[in-house]
Amino acid sequence: MAGRLEDRVAIVTGAGSSGPGWGNGKATAVLFSREGAKVFAVDINSNAVDETKGIIEGEGGECAVMSVDVSKQDEVKAMVEECMKTFGRIDILHNNVGIGIVGGAVDMSEEDWDRVISINLTSMFLTCKYVLPHMEDQGKGSIVNVSSLAGIRWLGVPYISYSASKAGVNQFTKSVALEYAKKNIRVNCIVPGLLNTPLIVGSLTKAYGGDVQEMIEIRDGQCPMGKMGDAWDTAHAALFLASDEAKYITGIELIVDGGMSCKCD
Repeated sequence: MAGRLEDRVAIVTGAGSSGPGWGNGKATAVLFSREGAKVFAVDINSNAVDETKGIIEGEGGECAVMSVDVSKQDEVKAMVEECMKTFGRIDILHNNVGIGIVGGAVDMSEEDWDRVISINLTSMFLTCKYVLPHMEDQGKGSIVNVSSLAGIRWLGVPYISYSASKAGVNQFTKSVALEYAKKNIRVNCIVPGLLNTPLIVGSLTKAYGGDVQEMIEIRDGQCPMGKMGDAWDTAHAALFLASDEAKYITGIELIVDGGMSCKCD
């Protein structure tokens, strides 16, 4: 089924991995390219997104990059203008940027709370704010937001701002989906469970006593399938939702969690 995104232009935010290996955005950008999309890859880390560009172009794909802080309105506006200037259209918007800071309702600082909400939730508002008018002019489009199982249930880690932001992503997705359904613009979100990606090493290790291997073993043990998922599980879900195979799907939360949401503990 090669070519599922042939002749389409996709903005992928958070397209550079936060550490060695494959993060969700990096994997999705590469997979979109393999399926025929022209990718406008965005990340705040220019070196990281340049690496993604190198992989895509090394495989014969087409990729433009831009260093952007998607929590800043002026930078998001410039990002969308640059994508239109480069490729002439925007068919897919994949909102993948997200951070997690460990902390509960009492011990988390207001500064950390604001930072997480701004990066995880406000960024999606801003990208949609500037992308949606172009999709409306084109008469179609697909937006895929990355949420988290933490937005609908407790996962054993006190990162209240992350959970709240992801819950917001879920409802934001539904609201935009219904507002734009008659305009042939689909908006969905992916709800990953526990994943083994560079992000968890960077943001959650402290909550497990600083031992990365112990953290991986604990999180693997929490999963009904005996192991965490990886970035490619998220990427393939994003590909499905972005493609015409999902042409009658909008406003959903696609859970990708190896069955974890079915557990009662």
